[in-house]
Amino acid sequence: MLSAQNVHKSFGEGAILSGVSLEVRKGELISIIGPSGCGKSTFLRCMNFLEIPDRGTITAMGVTIDRQGGPWRRADEHMAHKLRTHVGMVFQSFNLFPHLSVLDNVLLGPRVVKGEHSQTERDEAMALLEKVGLGRVAQRYPVSLSGGQQQRAAIARALAMRPEIMLYDEPTSALDPIVAEEVLNVMRTLDDEGMTQIVVTHDMRFAQVASDHIVYMDGGHVIEAGPPETLCVNPVDDRTRRFLRTVL
Repeated sequence: MLSAQNVHKSFGEGAILSGVSLEVRKGELISIIGPSGCGKSTFLRCMNFLEIPDRGTITAMGVTIDRQGGPWRRADEHMAHKLRTHVGMVFQSFNLFPHLSVLDNVLLGPRVVKGEHSQTERDEAMALLEKVGLGRVAQRYPVSLSGGQQQRAAIARALAMRPEIMLYDEPTSALDPIVAEEVLNVMRTLDDEGMTQIVVTHDMRFAQVASDHIVYMDGGHVIEAGPPETLCVNPVDDRTRRFLRTVL
């Protein structure tokens, strides 16, 4: 479903990613963990070219962009737009439009990007809000919602574009544990339905319980990866062991 090969990214003189690679199969839920500043969020944003890798190859649903340095071209942006039609993104800070109702936030992508204004689209948007438990607040504005409700609305908005892959950047870090559980339950439901998901997270309980694989990053590298029952119980690398001792 998604392949990232030898991805490099620097900001100024600082190397953030140094040859990071990842393979994701259909229906997998992958959690990326690691200390703050290790490059995991940058790597996630490179997967749909919200950050432009300096070098590396990203393939999603058969769309491949190969970066070998040099300027970002119009043709590259065209391919990135094509790739993004397959990849949804949910951010830490929700990023809902405050002047639009919850329903209109969900409808915005299909209307603007795909030009879809039919009753069918409205019905599908309402069905998505029901799926994430927000059907009753469809006409309310984001400011009147709790953080957990806003994040679930953001997930519904991403799903409205019918992506095959979902990316999440710290989706629960701004939420208290009880509210965060509402969001995590939505992600578990999507996993049960076969959605391919990649999650950057500090929530080790979710990573252990819900993930098919966990990827541990440090210093711009993938240190090790494996199923949670292996990586969390018997990690190979000392850096992974030290991190897990701190967070578990």
